[in-house]
Amino acid sequence: MSLLELIKARKSVRKYIDKPIPREDILKCIEAARLAPSAENVQPWRFIVLDDPDIKEQFVKETCSGIYRPSSFIKNAAAIVVIVARPDLLANFIGSGIQGTNYYLIDIGIAGEHLVLQAQELGIGTCWIGWFNAKKAKKFFKLSPRRKVVSLIAMGYPASGATKNKKRLPLEEIVFFNRDTGRI
Repeated sequence: MSLLELIKARKSVRKYIDKPIPREDILKCIEAARLAPSAENVQPWRFIVLDDPDIKEQFVKETCSGIYRPSSFIKNAAAIVVIVARPDLLANFIGSGIQGTNYYLIDIGIAGEHLVLQAQELGIGTCWIGWFNAKKAKKFFKLSPRRKVVSLIAMGYPASGATKNKKRLPLEEIVFFNRDTGRI
C-alpha cells in the first residue's frame, strides 16, 4: 500500500472489538512517533500507554466525565496513548516568544500522525482525542507542573461500522499557486 493509500484508508475509529493489541505493535507505533521531526530536534513528546483495563477505566472515569462525556467511548479501546508535552524547552520558549507559535504542538501533531499511520498499517484503528479534562489527566499521573497533557490517542481493532466517510474539500478549493485568487 502506498503512503497516499494508507492516508486515505485511515479514519477515526470510535467502536472497537474486545481484543488486546500486542505490546510489540503498540511499540512499533510509538517508534514511528519517536522518529518524527521536531523543532531543533528537541523531541518534546513523552507517551504514557494505558493498556491495563482497570487503570484505563479509572483514567476515562476521571478525564471523560461531565462535559467531556462524548469522549468516554475510549474506555472500550484496547489502549490509550496519553501524549505529554515538555513545553518548557528552550526552542519552544523562543519559538513562542518570537514567532508566536507553540512549536511543541506542531511537533506533537507530527509525532501523533506518524503513530496513527503506523497503527493503520498494522490494522489498528485510532481516534485522536482533544476533548478530555487535561488538568485531571495531569493530576492522574502526578505530572510535573512543567508538563502538559496535550492529547490522547485511542487504539483498538475496529468493530463493524466503526468509521464514517467524511467529505473532504477538493484540491482546487484549497491549493493556490503563486497568488491569492481571492478565494482564500
